[in-house]
Amino acid sequence: MYEYLLKKINTKTSKIGVIGQGYVGLPLAVEFATQGFIVTGFEIDKFKVDMINNGRSYIGDVDAKDVEKLVYSKNFNATADFKNLAKMDVIVVCVPTPLRKSRDPDVSCIIEAVGNIEKFLKKGQLIILESTTYPGTTNDLVLPMLKRTGLKIGEDFFLAFSPERVDPANKTFNIKNTPKIVGGICKKSVALAVAVYGSFTNVHKVSSTQAAEMVKLLENTFRAVNIALVNEVSLMCDKLGINVWEIIEAAATKPFGFMPFYPGPGIGGHCIPLDPHYLSWKLKTLNFYSKFIELASELNSKMPQYVVSKVSNALNSKAKALKNSQILILGVAYKKDVADIRESPAVDIINILTEKNAKISYYDPYVPVIQSCNCVQTLSSIKILTGLNKYDLVIIVTDHTNVDYKMVLKGSKIIVDTRNVLKNVKSNKIVRI
Repeated sequence: MYEYLLKKINTKTSKIGVIGQGYVGLPLAVEFATQGFIVTGFEIDKFKVDMINNGRSYIGDVDAKDVEKLVYSKNFNATADFKNLAKMDVIVVCVPTPLRKSRDPDVSCIIEAVGNIEKFLKKGQLIILESTTYPGTTNDLVLPMLKRTGLKIGEDFFLAFSPERVDPANKTFNIKNTPKIVGGICKKSVALAVAVYGSFTNVHKVSSTQAAEMVKLLENTFRAVNIALVNEVSLMCDKLGINVWEIIEAAATKPFGFMPFYPGPGIGGHCIPLDPHYLSWKLKTLNFYSKFIELASELNSKMPQYVVSKVSNALNSKAKALKNSQILILGVAYKKDVADIRESPAVDIINILTEKNAKISYYDPYVPVIQSCNCVQTLSSIKILTGLNKYDLVIIVTDHTNVDYKMVLKGSKIIVDTRNVLKNVKSNKIVRI
C-alpha cells in the first residue's frame, strides 16, 4: 500500500480531502488543487460549501478567481457529505481547536473529524492532522480511534502531524514559501507526508508527531512571551515618561542578539492567545507548571484595560468624563487587513468601555458587524469614516492599511494610538501607549 500511495502522490493522481475550509483549510486545499491534485474540501458549514462550489472565496488570502478556475477545471470541489472521505487517498484535518472557559483544550472538533474518518477509513490512506493541539494528541487520541477499524498503522494506513503556519494578510510569507514541519507515527507516514507537502514547499522532518506538535506550540509561545515582555516594557516606559516605540526602534539597530516585538492593545487571533495554554495544560497533567506562559497570558490580557485607562486619562485632561463620552473604535479585527475578530482585543476594549457607560461606535472596512460581545449583542460598523469631530475620542486599535490616518488626525479631537501608526507625527491630539 505504501509504494502504491507514494506513486500516486508523486504523480499527483491521488485525491486529497481537506476537512475544514477556514483560514487554514481553504488556502491549503486551493494550493493542492493548483498543483494538479483533485481536491475535495469537507465542511459542515453549507454556506462555505456553496461559496466554494460557486467559485467564490470568503477568505481574504484566497483569490476568488483562483477558486473559480479550480472549480471550473474540476480540480476542486466542496461537500458536506463525509461519506466521500472513502474516495480520498490523503485526508488533512484543519479544524478549530479552541479553549474551554477553564483554559482546557477543546479537541471536540478533532474528535468529530477523526470520527468521520474512522467510519470510512480504507486501506492505502494517509491521514494528516494540522490543527494546533497539545503534544501527544496524534499518537494518544487520533491513532487509537483509527486503529479501532482493525487496519494496521504503517501497513494499511498512515498517520502524520504537520502544524499549520498560516499568517493571514502576510504579503511576504505564504503557504508556498513557508517550510512545513512533518512528524509521523512511522517512517512510511513521514515519507508520504513529505511527498504531499513537498509538492509545493520545503519540508523539515522531525522525529515524531509529538515533536511536530511541540514545534507549533514553541513558535506561538515564543511570540506570546516576547509580546508580553514588550507590553510590560511599554508600561515601564509610560511610568518613566519615555517613548517605548523610540526605544524599540533604537534597539532594533543592533544586528545581533535582538529581535523587535511591539506593544499593542492586546493579542488576538486563534493562535497566540490560545496555543500556549495547550502546552501549559499538558504540562500540568505531568505536574509541571509553566510560569512564563501563565505570566505572559496575564500581562497580555491586561492590555485592553490599560488602553481604557489611557482613554479615561485623555478625556480627563480635556475635562471630559468617560461616562457618556462618544468614542470611535478604529479597527476591530485582531490584526490589520483581515476580517477575523477571534480573540480580538478590540472586543475587550468595547466591553470594558460599555460597562463604564461610554457610547461606542466603530469603523472597520473588513468587519461590518460584531456579534456576541458581552455587553453589546450586535454592533455595526459606521459606513463612512467622516464627521470625526462628533466623537470625543478615537482609538486606533487595528492599523488597517486602507485607512487615511492623516484625515483621521485632522478630523479628530483626541486619538489614542495603540499601534504607532502616527509615529512620525507630532500633535497634542495624540496619546500613545
